[in-house]
Amino acid sequence: MRGMILAAGRGERMGALTAELPKPLLKLAGRYLIEYPLLAFAQAGIREIVINVSYHAEKIQQALGDGAQYGVKITYSYEAERLETGGGIFQALPLLGTEPFIVLSSDIISEYPLQNLPQQPEGLAHLVMVKNPVYHPRGDFGLRGAKLDMKAQPSLTFSNIGVYRPELFADCKPGHFRLGKLLIEGILQDRLSGELYTGMWRNIGTPQELAALESEWRAREESNLRPLASETNTLSS
Repeated sequence: MRGMILAAGRGERMGALTAELPKPLLKLAGRYLIEYPLLAFAQAGIREIVINVSYHAEKIQQALGDGAQYGVKITYSYEAERLETGGGIFQALPLLGTEPFIVLSSDIISEYPLQNLPQQPEGLAHLVMVKNPVYHPRGDFGLRGAKLDMKAQPSLTFSNIGVYRPELFADCKPGHFRLGKLLIEGILQDRLSGELYTGMWRNIGTPQELAALESEWRAREESNLRPLASETNTLSS
């Protein structure tokens, strides 16, 4: 099974922090944000990783290299202009092979165990859902048993952790498009499954969210508690 990390965006909401630096290279607890999904893949035994890059692509490539330092092999999918989530995955399909693959966002910090994802989802994709964060109170869609449903309550938020079959993109064409459109189409066809995850999950979208998680991390370390997404737990064991 192969994995992909979405890392082509600039992170406009980060303001001055990403004026000269791509968002995936912002640091949290001494590591680049993008290192957390990389190490999560390695922990789950997934060694072949595709990373899409665009904004300051060369800086990401210089920082991560070929992935050997993380125990993985990295292949880069370069986008001259950012293709959005769907377009970026579609362009990378030749690098991801013909089997289902996992996609993570570079700005998600989570302790979800990737080895729990189905290697062969029953439908076109399997998504991990979380309870709605304060900035997204309406959520995205809900669960009806193990199936995703647009009308099911409570509505939940897509965590940006999922496993996809290449067939999900069968009718797509090269260019800019969002993954969300495909997901909604698949849900309406009753061809997407999902699960609710209630463990540690953070979406780092603003400088305030980055600073808050950094503070939380330090507080736990000072209290001799296990750090969030601890290196001794999910990232390096």
